[in-house]
Amino acid sequence: MIALDELLPLTLLGALLGADVVSFPQAMLSRPIVAATLGGAMTGNVAAGLLTGAVLEMLAMETLPVGASRYPEWGTAALAGGAIAASTHVTRPGAIIVGVFIGIATSWAGGWSMYALRRLNGVWAERALPAIETGSRRAVMTLQLRGLTADLIRGAVLTALALLAWTPIADFLLAHWTVGRAASHSVLAAVAAAVGGGAVWRQSHGAAGSRWYLLAGAALGALLLVVT
Repeated sequence: MIALDELLPLTLLGALLGADVVSFPQAMLSRPIVAATLGGAMTGNVAAGLLTGAVLEMLAMETLPVGASRYPEWGTAALAGGAIAASTHVTRPGAIIVGVFIGIATSWAGGWSMYALRRLNGVWAERALPAIETGSRRAVMTLQLRGLTADLIRGAVLTALALLAWTPIADFLLAHWTVGRAASHSVLAAVAAAVGGGAVWRQSHGAAGSRWYLLAGAALGALLLVVT
């Protein structure tokens, strides 16, 4: 269970991760494998957060954030999923699956919130258009800062709501979980690998030499796994 003293720092981190998706700084902090690992670290189990983030990362590879298209927002979603999975992983065998489910569900809510914010930014931009056309530096800066602040608030609110709403649901699901840890993780890994592998193939098979790069990356990953 997420403790109350963990809620505030997770919410603040969620604000940063939500803004990182589009607004600032776009430093890849919002990638699921990073966000979920941070969530796990803040709730006391880095490994559980990393496992949750690795699965969500493979699922998120299907997402192509192009232009004004509507797509899942994985930053705050992975943070919430990783934090909740990590807080229950030691005693509950289905924690990773529940964390991944929370991440998927929250990512779609996050995508809707980003769409709503874009509509709001459009309204603000339209109202500021006369001042912008006159070359007003203040109007441009105000518009940018307002959009960035709104995105930070969006990420914070979404993270807080996700943690508060999903924590009791996760506790209920895990209290009635009957599948063992090994079986749960095996099924989850198979599904994630299938989705992630399909996404990698679709995004890379058309590029020159992509198959060799893919094989080289797989070989290097296997080598690192054996060495470590």
